[in-house]
Amino acid sequence: MANQITAKFIRQEVVDKDVHFLRLAFSDVNGILKNVEVPISQLDKVLDNKMMFDGSSIEGFVRIEESDMYLVPDLDTWMIFPWTADEGKRIAILICDIFLPNGDPFPGDPRGNLKRMVAKMNAKGFTAFNLGPEAEFFLFKRDENGQPTTQVNDHAGYFDLAPVDLGENCRRDIVLTLEKLGFEVEASHHECAIGQHEIDFKYDDVVTACDRIQMFKLIVKSIARKHNLHATFMPKPVANIAGSGMHCNMSLFTAEGNAFYEADSATGLSTTAYQFMAGILKHAKALTAIGNPLVNSYKRLVPGYEAPVYIAWSAQNRSPLIRIPSARGNSTRIELRSVDPSANPYLIMAALIGAGLEGIEKELQPAKATDRNIYSMTENELRQAGIEQLPNSLDHALDEFEQDSKIQEALGQHITENFISSKLLECNEYALQISQWELDHYFRSY
Repeated sequence: MANQITAKFIRQEVVDKDVHFLRLAFSDVNGILKNVEVPISQLDKVLDNKMMFDGSSIEGFVRIEESDMYLVPDLDTWMIFPWTADEGKRIAILICDIFLPNGDPFPGDPRGNLKRMVAKMNAKGFTAFNLGPEAEFFLFKRDENGQPTTQVNDHAGYFDLAPVDLGENCRRDIVLTLEKLGFEVEASHHECAIGQHEIDFKYDDVVTACDRIQMFKLIVKSIARKHNLHATFMPKPVANIAGSGMHCNMSLFTAEGNAFYEADSATGLSTTAYQFMAGILKHAKALTAIGNPLVNSYKRLVPGYEAPVYIAWSAQNRSPLIRIPSARGNSTRIELRSVDPSANPYLIMAALIGAGLEGIEKELQPAKATDRNIYSMTENELRQAGIEQLPNSLDHALDEFEQDSKIQEALGQHITENFISSKLLECNEYALQISQWELDHYFRSY
């Protein structure tokens, strides 16, 4: 897709808006947003795709002897922050793809890899893959030194108002900032858990939506700090309450329209929709490693706290892994409910495209819909219905990922190897820790 924002436009914006600094942003393999900040005097170099950086210190990138890479900005991601740096200097940002010195795309670039999978999808005759994310987060108080505490900012519940919802003003400022940056915010509200919030913005093509997820996290954290709060997208920061998810609403398009919709179908779902969903269900266990990539993620994926645990689908209830919202026509979509906001959006969406395309290519069919509350089903009923459970730990999910060649193919060898290496290290470090729970239960008794 051709750039809608031109280099000429950016140069004029720099003058008109008095921009002094430019952040060139990209994501590491774990989805952490990184950036190289340059003075605006380097703008010509940036726009000529001649800005190099050392990738050897970035998680999951390259060894020190092969570190030089180019940051190639996507001009359509141009944004000027509505706040300033010291002395009132304006700051702008561009999200970049990463290229090797020989001009080839860097295979370890999560964004570039997603674009590779989109190109594969286009080659199959599909024109667009849309994503509408629903990312939840928590707000915590800061202490007198400005450091984050583990004390939530309020004790409100679902859809509560001020004065119970003490995060309302912060959330409103986040929304206003997002709108200034071009986001179309559709809803903003307090979530179920104390201190938990959700802001939903309009769906977009999958690469743009993933860019916006990364920018959304940055904006939420930045505005929260201005309110002396700490925002976290950690999946389960507080025990015994619901954790944060990032439900992914997905739809696939051809030149004729939404490929998931079929007016003559009893459900309004097309054969393509069922096949795409079947591909995701088939690879659900391996996908969990990508969509729930932290040790902490699996404190959320437990029965009783709204997060899905079982591999099933339904159009009538919210307990399965995949829900089919009631809207039809161009709004027909599949909602995957397991993903949490710690996921690298570029990686999980590349993996989901890979799984879904295999479902279409192999004409897979999902099992019968599960239209009752799965959490009320007995072990025997689950077994008779053929309903399996998602991995219950990161190391279990990594085992599934290591055995799934299709999901590995969707990420590419470089990302797969570095992701697994990074996550195995995390598991090993966690295994060495002694928790307060262990001390409370074992220290005096044994």
